[in-house]
Amino acid sequence: MRVIPTSLDGVLLLETQPILDDRGFLMESYNRRTFEAATGLHAQFVQDNHLSSHRGVLRGLHYQVAPHAQGKLVRVIRGSAYDVVVDIRSGSPTFGLWTAVTLDAANHRQIWIPPGFAHGVLALEDDTQVLYKTTAHYDKPSDRSIAWNDPAIGILWPDLGMPSVLSPRDAAAGPLSTADLF
Repeated sequence: MRVIPTSLDGVLLLETQPILDDRGFLMESYNRRTFEAATGLHAQFVQDNHLSSHRGVLRGLHYQVAPHAQGKLVRVIRGSAYDVVVDIRSGSPTFGLWTAVTLDAANHRQIWIPPGFAHGVLALEDDTQVLYKTTAHYDKPSDRSIAWNDPAIGILWPDLGMPSVLSPRDAAAGPLSTADLF
C-alpha cells in the first residue's frame, strides 16, 4: 500500500496494487495490519456503507459531531466519483480549506478521512458505486451538513454540463459559518 499525504493534515490517499491475471484481479481492499503499518493509524471500523448514484448526483458535505464523529475509508468499486474533503476543525491551520481526488474502479484508490472533516461525493458516471468504512455508527442526532456550494469554501466541482442532483437536506444545508465545528 502506498500512502500519499494530501494538503489537509491527516487526510490520506491510499493506493493499492491489485494482482492482475487473465481472470481479472485480486485486491486486498482492507487489511488492518497493512493499513496500520502504512498509515500509523489504529482505526477501528464499525460500519460499512454502500451507496449508488447516477451521474450528477452530489452527496454532501456531510459529517457527524462528537461523540459520534466518524473517520471514513472511502473507495469506488464501479464508475467514478469526485471525492471532496473540507477541514472543519476550528483552530486548524487549514480550517475551511478543501482537497479533492477522483476515485474510480480502475485506479483502486481509497481516501482516509479522519474525524473533523466534512465529506462530499459527486458521481461522474451513471451507476457509480461507493463503499466506505466508518469508525463510528451512524447517529442521526449527530449528523450534519454544510452547503456544497458555500462560496467561503470555494470548492471547484467538475462541470458535468448539467445541474447537480441534490437531496432536499443537502439543498437546504447552511454555510460553514453556521456549522457545528470540531
